[in-house]
Amino acid sequence: MDDAELEDVKRRIVAATTAWARAASLAEVRASFEALFADRDQTSFSPFKIGSMRAGFVETPRSSSGRIILFCHGGGFQVGSIGSHLGLVRRLADAAQARVLTFDYRLAPEHRCPAALEDAISAYRWLLDRGIPPSRIALAVGIAVAARDNSLLMPACTALISPWLDLAMRGESYSSRAELDIFSKPQQLAAMSRAYLGRHRNALDALASPVEADLSGLPPIIIHAADHDITRDDALLFAERARQYHVRVELRVWPGLFHHFQMFGELPASKESLAELGRFIIERTPDATDGPGAGI
Repeated sequence: MDDAELEDVKRRIVAATTAWARAASLAEVRASFEALFADRDQTSFSPFKIGSMRAGFVETPRSSSGRIILFCHGGGFQVGSIGSHLGLVRRLADAAQARVLTFDYRLAPEHRCPAALEDAISAYRWLLDRGIPPSRIALAVGIAVAARDNSLLMPACTALISPWLDLAMRGESYSSRAELDIFSKPQQLAAMSRAYLGRHRNALDALASPVEADLSGLPPIIIHAADHDITRDDALLFAERARQYHVRVELRVWPGLFHHFQMFGELPASKESLAELGRFIIERTPDATDGPGAGI
């Protein structure tokens, strides 16, 4: 890994997170988050509506018209958007040779749990209603659980990047990685958890914390986490519980790296991670240039 390149990325993150801590409003934090991850390559994107929700497909010349990823952006349920994650989405589309459907789900605290999950399920239903075979779809694990519980067909696989899966924050990494994590601190995530849950929902509710969900019947899962991330142990715990339900799981924890390092395409580790995620998805979703849903 190029140490100078990595240190430059870290400096940019620290400058941004310092600004977030001093921000007078959530609107300022959201704007700073967008600026940190601005898509320098100006990825082509034509938005449309799924209900009242802004959405759209991202694809590259390598994208198959039949393989689709339903992408839920990060941001602790309070920040982030299609725009902030557009560069990552483009690189993922290229690595997985897929079209990626991305969408702006409702954010907290304006919209609390389970608003984000409801919007994700709406996006998945939209794909199914247009004849996309679920065997060609990859998505996030929370959507897969909700899809099963709503008697929807299961996708081919699920993929997770630096997932925050336990809003009760019980993992040892929330304390052991607190000084190493340049992206977030325990008190910050605790505040985001409260903002998303509100007063009437418990952090142990499976709708909020997938580590508490019944994981039976889920498709194969791949998880990429980072060792210098306070949420690292969420990935370890979730992988352990998924295996208890006899779900196939591939877990990789990247040493010396931070939360969502894949957002920075210039890092060699980012390229390697996305290549692995792409291979996992390709191996589990058939390529198809025609057939149901190919024209959407």
